[in-house]
Amino acid sequence: MSLTDEEMTSDALVAMRGITIQFPGVKALDDVDLTLRGGEIHALMGENGAGKSTLIKALTGEYAVDAGSIAVAGEQRVFHGTADAQQAGVSTVYQEVNLCANLSVGENVMLGHEVRRAGRIDWRATHRAAVGHLQNLGLRLDTRTALGSHSIAVQQLVAISRAMVTEAKVLVLDEPTSSLDRGEVQQLFAVMRDLRSRGVAVLFVTHFLDQVFEISDRCTVLRNGRLVGDYPIDELSPGRLVSLMLGRELEDLAALSGASDRPVDRSGTPVVRMKGAGRKGLIEPADVDVYPGEVVGIAGLLGSGRTELARVLAGAEHADSGQIEVAGKAVRLNTPRHGIDHGIAYSPEDRRAEGILGDLTVAENIVLGIQARRGWRKVRRSEQDALVSEYIAALGIRPANPHVLIRNLSGGNQQKVLLARWLATAPALLILDEPTRGIDVGAKADIQSKVAELSEQGLSVVFISSELEEVLRLSQRIVVMREHRKIGELASSETDVDGLIDFIAHEGREGAA
Repeated sequence: MSLTDEEMTSDALVAMRGITIQFPGVKALDDVDLTLRGGEIHALMGENGAGKSTLIKALTGEYAVDAGSIAVAGEQRVFHGTADAQQAGVSTVYQEVNLCANLSVGENVMLGHEVRRAGRIDWRATHRAAVGHLQNLGLRLDTRTALGSHSIAVQQLVAISRAMVTEAKVLVLDEPTSSLDRGEVQQLFAVMRDLRSRGVAVLFVTHFLDQVFEISDRCTVLRNGRLVGDYPIDELSPGRLVSLMLGRELEDLAALSGASDRPVDRSGTPVVRMKGAGRKGLIEPADVDVYPGEVVGIAGLLGSGRTELARVLAGAEHADSGQIEVAGKAVRLNTPRHGIDHGIAYSPEDRRAEGILGDLTVAENIVLGIQARRGWRKVRRSEQDALVSEYIAALGIRPANPHVLIRNLSGGNQQKVLLARWLATAPALLILDEPTRGIDVGAKADIQSKVAELSEQGLSVVFISSELEEVLRLSQRIVVMREHRKIGELASSETDVDGLIDFIAHEGREGAA
């Protein structure tokens, strides 16, 4: 049930009404309302392209509005830049921490607000002030240490502390948990709850539905640049929220619930087998088998060695111990090209830095894989066009225009293009490292469904995700990593998220599956 207008405006710390923003050829926001109350955590939900980022940028002064009004603490505001928004008490912490890693923690916290004496910065007093601001959030850090020496989680908390130096009334957190492990997320949530208890309005943007229901009081849902509604979180279920975001009932994820129970024939030769393969200083020697039509998940905390294991398996890192077998024959995988030559396709974790080529079109990005496999033999234009059309349709890539630069696509559609690139090479093994990170639920469901479909057709898949529920849903077997070594295996059908977490936290026995 949506809140009434009277309920929406009662005790409103922020009241955005009728916000409309138009770019050339597209209306990014169309008559959108957003209400934030002091002392609440408010989730902003919607698919990629729904208008979340545009609405945030209107609230924080990055974008001027074409129509509508913004009031903060009952006062109408017109923001001409981010400085105006900050002066009104609105601060933002973005997904990519916008701090100076080469400066100290204290310098980052107090940047622009240093304590001055006689026109000069009093660094001792500045660091004392930084300590006080950090302690207000329950953080105890040596403010003279370099910010870059700390984890991403700590840097996020330092960014929040910096935002609160100006005693912000409204704190916007844009995808703050995307690079955090479970423990770090809980640390961040403790800070968010403390801010809520002190009357701050926290606007929380995330793709993780479980986090929305764990930490939020209310949520606003956008779809295609328009307001769907404003809802108390306790009146929603995850399925209902997804349906509101997509404008349709989402049956795809429910259909995947039995994927982990699908039987896999392991009586024959594995498609790929690691036998004591590892790399000194990177990953300890491990045994991993992947059979035809099997999805093998790799689970563990951030930094546990999940990606390193995948890179050795793909040839992106050369194993200096043990051996890797493809179809029962030992092979040398010294480079990703060697992996491609042996039918191993690898989609890396950082799709922007290592996956897509932003200045190339969708079509050019898709054909890169098959061109790499063929070497100097050029792919005929007619074959390119047929392949590109086939995969754009099969994966639902939007917009369905092969000539659009890939950098202009949403994260979910960029990920689909990468998937198309490697499927076009007809691989025997597809390695996907965090393929659904930072994408909306619709694109996530599409990718998960495609992985399940491909594995049922006989393709072998190695699937890495920080979302343990996702790993359990898709995989028949899970390799568990800890401190850069394999600590065991679990059958997905015989465990749940709590059991998997317990196994990760308390070292398991090799070959438990």
